[in-house]
Amino acid sequence: MTFDTAKLGTVERDVTYCTIDDQALKLDLYYPPTEGPWPVLIFVHGGAWSAGDKSALPVNPAEAGYLVASLDYRLYPAHRFPAMIEDVKCAIRYLRAHASAYALDPERIALVGHSAGGHLVALAGLADESTGWDVGPYLDQSSRVQAVIPMAAPTDLTRPYPAEIEELLDGVFGPEQRACAGPVNHVRPDAPPFMIIQGEEDTLVPVEQAHLLHEALMNVGAPSELIVMEHAGHGFEPVGGTPTPSMDQILAMMLTFLSKMSVSPPAR
Repeated sequence: MTFDTAKLGTVERDVTYCTIDDQALKLDLYYPPTEGPWPVLIFVHGGAWSAGDKSALPVNPAEAGYLVASLDYRLYPAHRFPAMIEDVKCAIRYLRAHASAYALDPERIALVGHSAGGHLVALAGLADESTGWDVGPYLDQSSRVQAVIPMAAPTDLTRPYPAEIEELLDGVFGPEQRACAGPVNHVRPDAPPFMIIQGEEDTLVPVEQAHLLHEALMNVGAPSELIVMEHAGHGFEPVGGTPTPSMDQILAMMLTFLSKMSVSPPAR
């Protein structure tokens, strides 16, 4: 199937990317105004793994020449981990399998997510087939990506968190899965480039979580950039001053980072 040019500059909503246990999982596609093939930016929303939806797209880089896919995934308490990461990986495989229909470049796929979504994109960017999280359709396609931007992301679930977050983590993951669900435990030398963004005054996800992932990646020789926003909370809201860098500056940094996306080796 070839791309329908009538879609240029439009939004295609509620595309079913996977059906798991009779539940249709949907994504929205934001098309650039000029013809592709385009690099892909997949956005994974936050919401404590239990709330939120694909409509919470904070920025739309389609004007910058990216095909943007914002996706829903299965949520707690109806579903526990690893349902969420299985869905993110299925979305990557779906898009790769339909590269011609969506005029996308299957070798330039990036992930971005905030909070719980940041955790999921970091994990999806690092976890390989050995985890068993590649399940469902399109298994002939790789879930490898070429760049990852986790924002305000829990990265080591075995570390202390505020009491309300501890209770949530035990519910979503259970004590038995908190180690394996931490992105820091899947760091590898051939990881895709990471740009890690964190508010210095985040009271939900301690700023040390960003440093832990950045240092783990650097220690194995994987490419990583860390941006800690001064005077910024969990949602990058002002705390005790003006957030620095500003969100406009962060967006410019993200686009510069994404413009360097290189083609990765074939599917692992």
